[in-house]
Amino acid sequence: MTTTTSSSGTAAEQPSEKRDWVALEHKYYQSTFKRNLVMERGEGARVWDANGKEYLDLVAGIATNVLGHAHPNVVRAIQEQATKLIHVSNLYINERQVELAEQLYNLSGGMRSFFSNSGAEANEGAIKLARKYGRLHRNGAFGIISMERSFHGRTLATTAATGQKKYQDTWLPLPEGFKQVPFNDLDAVKAATDNNTIAVLVEAVQGEGGIYPATTEYLQGLRAWCDEQDLILICDEVQAGMGRTGKFFSWENMEVRPDITTMAKGLAGGVPIGAMLAGERADIFEPGDHGTTFGGNPIACAAGVATIRTILDEHLIEHADDMGEYLEGRLQELRSRHSSIITGQRGLGLMRAFDLADPKANDIMDRALERGLLITNAGPSTIRFVPPLIIERSDVDEAMEKIDASLAAL
Repeated sequence: MTTTTSSSGTAAEQPSEKRDWVALEHKYYQSTFKRNLVMERGEGARVWDANGKEYLDLVAGIATNVLGHAHPNVVRAIQEQATKLIHVSNLYINERQVELAEQLYNLSGGMRSFFSNSGAEANEGAIKLARKYGRLHRNGAFGIISMERSFHGRTLATTAATGQKKYQDTWLPLPEGFKQVPFNDLDAVKAATDNNTIAVLVEAVQGEGGIYPATTEYLQGLRAWCDEQDLILICDEVQAGMGRTGKFFSWENMEVRPDITTMAKGLAGGVPIGAMLAGERADIFEPGDHGTTFGGNPIACAAGVATIRTILDEHLIEHADDMGEYLEGRLQELRSRHSSIITGQRGLGLMRAFDLADPKANDIMDRALERGLLITNAGPSTIRFVPPLIIERSDVDEAMEKIDASLAAL
């Protein structure tokens, strides 16, 4: 509650009774999420709810908080930038935007950036860029081939590109020009290619679809096919990028370089941002082709610069590779103890998952939550792990103990 002082008439905050945030959320917020846990603060790989309960966080904002919560380097960058410029629009150059683009140029081997606000927007930009290439070089071709189980966003176009019917059926009819084929099947891509095709859109590691890595043979085959057919190869790095797989870009694991790559989630350590990077062949946008009001704003880009510097300076890419191997080993041990429940596991670096014999992912998540562990799923029969890159072996051990207990309680 607020009170007004008699001397100045200014409002001053006074302590008030605890609010029922769950009830208020149901009253004031649209019913797009099912949630009851109220988060209040975080530090490192830990978060605390409004009741003061502590949780080990292996969700990390769904692969977004790559440096954990409230990392001092990111906090400092945001604070310092907020005292200088918060927003100026893209009518003018802001220094942090150029710095972040420079970092990504060097890390990607010479790809130039366009910044937006989200992964969906980054993928929209990639689709538009590919279609301009088709208009200029392939008689107006505009078709995009993407993969079954893929996820590329929730706008109408990126929903059409997403290879999961559960995300599509409510919004029919979707924009035309998109078709999906099985993942890791090069022959299926070749068979789907026609005179209308302009691009292949793929995740080197499918995230939302259940943590499925592409094979090296497949991704290199896609690169060769796109070169042969004069198609644009787009790699969606929204979930798999930022060092999570033991390389800064997940496609580096397969020794492939796409024409366009998209980023978001962890790029600014938790501050909303998206990026669409284009190599020389696809770098054909001209003034007026595309735009954004908030994309690449000084705050987000300052956070992005600090995040990348921290990842590189603290060798977190190598750390993610090491922790990924350790997590894989602990998951193998878990599977051997619960062989009737866990049917398989897979992943790369700090993108891991295990499959369940029965659709009990939500039950396992609930039991883990009770024990102070945050994990997430990829469908009703898959548990997914996308923890912050800063996790240590002791965190992995603690998580496995809590999951072990959660499985035993089924």
